[in-house]
Amino acid sequence: MSIHSNHPFHLVDYSPWPLTASIGVMSTVTGMVKWFHQYDTSLFFLGNIITIMTIYQWWRDILRESTFQGLHTYSVMKGMQWGMILFILSEILFFSSFFWAFFHSSLSPSIELGTNWPPMGINTFNPFQIPLLNTVILLTSGVTITWSHHSLMENNYSQTMQGLFFTVILGIYFTILQAYEYIEASFTIADSIYGSTFFMATGFHGIHVLIGTTFLLVCLIRHLNNHFSKIHHFGFEAAAWYWHFVDIVWLFLYISIYWWGE
Repeated sequence: MSIHSNHPFHLVDYSPWPLTASIGVMSTVTGMVKWFHQYDTSLFFLGNIITIMTIYQWWRDILRESTFQGLHTYSVMKGMQWGMILFILSEILFFSSFFWAFFHSSLSPSIELGTNWPPMGINTFNPFQIPLLNTVILLTSGVTITWSHHSLMENNYSQTMQGLFFTVILGIYFTILQAYEYIEASFTIADSIYGSTFFMATGFHGIHVLIGTTFLLVCLIRHLNNHFSKIHHFGFEAAAWYWHFVDIVWLFLYISIYWWGE
């Protein structure tokens, strides 16, 4: 397709990646069911491999279109900004369902729970230990990503790199502490509605932290390859928005589930 047209919009070429992504994700989910019921992880890991290979090649094509072919014009970037905003709104509604389940059960505990919250036999985490440390880590990462973003808009290459690097490290550190907390937990996802809501809410947040860390790591690699400028860096901007969303969700999780729901 020619890059010259009489309009500012990007009409994408035919691509196999939506199909292979669908196959990879479907294989992963089906593989999880097979893993849970038959203790066989082969299909799950095959789905993961297909998905990761698709992600790599799809992102490669998008980077070529935006960085080297100049197809991401101002109008295209505005459309992507609105797309990212709507995506984050959908994620807010996604987490709202978990908070709804938590407050529905905690504000009026059923007789099966002994009308107590937390239910008897559940030893909750001390909110002033690892959960508080994780809160400080995410708030600090929000500062470092903002520092990096403002440095990029001021054409400060080195400080942009430093801010991104520290944010990625803090994201990895958060994940390590969350994994340690799960290992040390005295209850499981099968232990009453408390265990279900706790691990669903914090677990999906943990997955979002992993995705956000990967997003920022890709941005760091792109920055080291001079893909961003002060006026053309939507990939970085989207990653920063996503990371701030992850920060805010964690604050609500910490206050409601760890602290108030203790």
